[in-house]
Amino acid sequence: ALAEQVASLGDPAELERRLAADPKDHQARFDLALIQNALGERDKAADNLLAIMKADRTWQDDGARLQLLKFFEAWGMTDEATLAARRKLSSLLFS
Repeated sequence: ALAEQVASLGDPAELERRLAADPKDHQARFDLALIQNALGERDKAADNLLAIMKADRTWQDDGARLQLLKFFEAWGMTDEATLAARRKLSSLLFS
């Protein structure tokens, strides 16, 4: 099921090209984050969601933050990637 979900999100290289052409393509960044998470690239996935939040907190009704919280739940609250991303999230929210 996970492989199908990842495949349905598109080609990561194509998403990277879209972001290189338009860093504000939040949908491409969001889809890339989902793919990165599925591939175990947790830090990259979190950083992409944090980048969306930094650029546009209201995108998709705060969709980037909500997805990040889902990642935290799935990874576990004591996971290194969760702890690192939570620190970044806190500094983003309170800066």
